[in-house]
Amino acid sequence: MTYNDVREGIFISRPNRFIAKVLTDGKEETVHVKNTGRCRELLVPGCTVYLEKSSNPHRKTAFDLIAVQKQRQNMPDLLINMDSQAPNAAACEWVKGGLFSKDAVVQREKTYGKSRFDLYVEDEGKKAFVEVKGVTLEVSGKALFPDAPTERGVKHVYELIDAKKAGFDTYILFVVQMKDVQVFAPNRLMHPEFADALLDAKAAGVNILAVDCLVAPDSMSIDKFINTEI
Repeated sequence: MTYNDVREGIFISRPNRFIAKVLTDGKEETVHVKNTGRCRELLVPGCTVYLEKSSNPHRKTAFDLIAVQKQRQNMPDLLINMDSQAPNAAACEWVKGGLFSKDAVVQREKTYGKSRFDLYVEDEGKKAFVEVKGVTLEVSGKALFPDAPTERGVKHVYELIDAKKAGFDTYILFVVQMKDVQVFAPNRLMHPEFADALLDAKAAGVNILAVDCLVAPDSMSIDKFINTEI
C-alpha cells in the first residue's frame, strides 16, 4: 500500500489520542493521528514523523500522521508505520499469493457470530476467516502485542475458536509494521488474558502467524514470516 504527498515533520506533543502537534515546513500543524493507541514509546518530543497531506481541503486537519522514526539506545533507528488502517490494507494485498492462492476470493469486514473479522477468504473449496492485528510495539528486537489491554481482541480470538469448531479455517495474522525484528510474542505483562486466549486458540487449531513489513515514509508492504513465541 502507498501514500500520496508525504512530508517529514518533527513531533512536538499529543494533546489527545486523535491529534498531535507537529512542526513541518517551518510551521506548527495540528495533525490527525491514524492510531488511537498509546504509542508512548514512539511519539517522543523531537522525533521525526511522516505526514500524508489530505486531499480533502475542507478537513479540520490537513495532515495524517502515518509513520515515525523510533530512536533506540545502542541500536539503529527504526522506521515504524503507525497507521492503524495499514495492516488490513497490506494484508488484503498480500494474502492472495502470500497465504492463499492467487485466485482466492477475498472479502473485507465479514461478520460471523458477534464479531466482524477483517478478511473472509474462499480458496480451492476452503472457507477461512483472517483476523489482522497491527503491531507497533518493539522492545529489544522483539515485536509485542498489545500495547494496551484489548478486551475486543480477546473476544475476536474466542470467536475464531468457535469458527474453527464450525469447520472454517481460521488465522490470526500479526502484521508487524516494521523490519529488523526477530520474533513476535504476546505482551503478557500488558494483558495476560489476551496471551492466555492465544494459547487457547493455538490448542484449538487456529493458525497464529506473524509477518514483518517493508516500510518507507510513503509505503508499507508485507515482507516475510517471522517466528512467534506463543
